[in-house]
Amino acid sequence: MDMDVPGDRRLAAAVVMNDEQQVLLVRRSEKERFLPRVWGVPCGKLEPGESPEDGALRELKEETGLLGEIVRKIGESSFVSDYRGHETKNWQDNFLVRPLSGEISLPQPDQEHIWLRPSELTRVDIDDYNLDVVRQALMNS
Repeated sequence: MDMDVPGDRRLAAAVVMNDEQQVLLVRRSEKERFLPRVWGVPCGKLEPGESPEDGALRELKEETGLLGEIVRKIGESSFVSDYRGHETKNWQDNFLVRPLSGEISLPQPDQEHIWLRPSELTRVDIDDYNLDVVRQALMNS
């Protein structure tokens, strides 16, 4: 059996909303293999044994430097990705997160961040998948 083929992958996303009802979007580095320079919400793979809530907050800290707290789960998303010629099903838990710190530091120098109101989201190059995740938060807030 090929041990290299991953099974289903689990991810978690953090939709950060501040007191002004603005959502945090981060632009991916152009060095990223997956969706370079596309705007989206902080998101990433869960580590073994990690809860989706913990994963969302860890990814948020790794990708933006922000500390946050989970307000609630807002929904789920799934997508199929291609990993070395094998289709992998990705399951993503999405959370509304309140920021507990203000200083944003992005890992790559060519990244940017922006706070946008819901009506302004399409001002940047955000993909439909991330837009849907953000809309989950808006529908349930």
